[in-house]
Parts: sequence; structure tokens; C-alpha cells
Amino acid sequence: MTGETIIYVVLPYVAMTVFVSGLIWRWRTDSYGWNARSTQLLEGKVQRYASVIFHFGVLAAIGGHVLGILIPQSWTDAVGVSEEFYHVIAVIGGVSAGLAVFVGFAMLVYRRLRFPRVKATTSRMDVAVFALLAFGIVTGLLATITNIGDAVQYRETTAPYFRQLFLFNPEPELMTSGGVTLIFQVHVVGVWFLYMLWPFSRLVHAFSVPVGYLRRSPIVYRPRTVRSMSGRRPETRIGR
Repeated sequence: MTGETIIYVVLPYVAMTVFVSGLIWRWRTDSYGWNARSTQLLEGKVQRYASVIFHFGVLAAIGGHVLGILIPQSWTDAVGVSEEFYHVIAVIGGVSAGLAVFVGFAMLVYRRLRFPRVKATTSRMDVAVFALLAFGIVTGLLATITNIGDAVQYRETTAPYFRQLFLFNPEPELMTSGGVTLIFQVHVVGVWFLYMLWPFSRLVHAFSVPVGYLRRSPIVYRPRTVRSMSGRRPETRIGR
């Protein structure tokens, strides 16, 4: 078995297997721990802005990756979208999303290091995940910036590589061809390791959709003091 096969075939399938089976195992054994372990109560000012910037950037980056992988060039050619125009839009969107993710993540790391109460909640798994996230963010942003001239032509190399993986017909040579630069290669490899740690970290909250919130009955909140100084019963608050 060649190194090419190990890195671009074995590693991806191991990562996807660990990712899926790990999520199932985590849900069945630790459903109460299926959350982001929020520290908003410990510090909310920086978190309010950092979290919004980071998550919007992540959503945009994921959307761009999905569209870039799933939509082949033949489809955009069929609807009259030239490759040059597509690449310009992809670069603008990719750089914008990447910068948002980078800024938001940097603010979150600063917050975790700056405030002792937040820092105290950081586990070893958090450190490992943050390191892989930082690696993926930096290499992904560099890959986008260095490919402004479309030297890699990822729609003919990287994107088909992922599609073939999902079709269980891997073609690792697509990633090792002369057109794929080193920064693209290390970015892809780093992300596979992130997927392997995902089910065992706080990142599982990405798959939590608060649908039950809409069906949950209101919860009545009453203050500890039964009556106020005026003798009137305090106002009852209703929330979820």
C-alpha cells in the first residue's frame, strides 16, 4: 500500500467511519453532554460578537465547500456560467468567509486566554480541537488566497476527488497530480483529523437543532420573595 493510498484513501474512510460511529456512540451514551458547554455566563461581552462572526463565517465557508464539491463544472457551463466568473465569485466568497472565520476564532481564543474563569473550563480535548481548527482555518485561507489565479484548478482535481470518495470509487491521484499545491494537500489532511475528534468534543452541538423548543410548554418563573414591600404580589414571568 503506497503512501498516496494511505493518506488520500485510508485516512478519509477511517475519519468518516470514526465521525459517524462516534456521533452515534456519543448520542447513545452521553446525550446530556451533547452541548457546546457554553461559557456565556462567565463572560458575555466578547463572546457576543466573536461567536456571531465565527459562526456566520463557518456557515458561509461550509456552504462554499459543499457547492464547490457537489456542483461539477459541466453543470455551471450548461447554465451559461463561465469558469472565469465562477472562480471570481468563489474567491470573493471564500476569502470573505475565511477572514470572518479567522477573526471570530481569534477573538474566541483571546477570550479563552484573557479571562481566567473561561480559561479554567478549557479541557485537553478543547486544546486539541482548537489546534486543529486553527490549522484548518489558516491553511484553508492560505489555499484560497494563493489560488486567486486558479493555478490549482480545484474543480478538475480536488472537487472530483471528494466526489469519487463519496461514491466509493476513490482516485487518490487527483490529489497528487502536479496541479494540486502542498497547501491544498495539508489542508485536506488536517480536516480529516478534525473530523475524527469531532464526536468527542464540544463540536457535536453543530448537529443540535432546537426544534423541541417550539413545542415546549412555557415555564413559569417566580421570584423567591413572595410579596413585595407594598404587599402586592410580584409580577409573574413566563418564559421558555
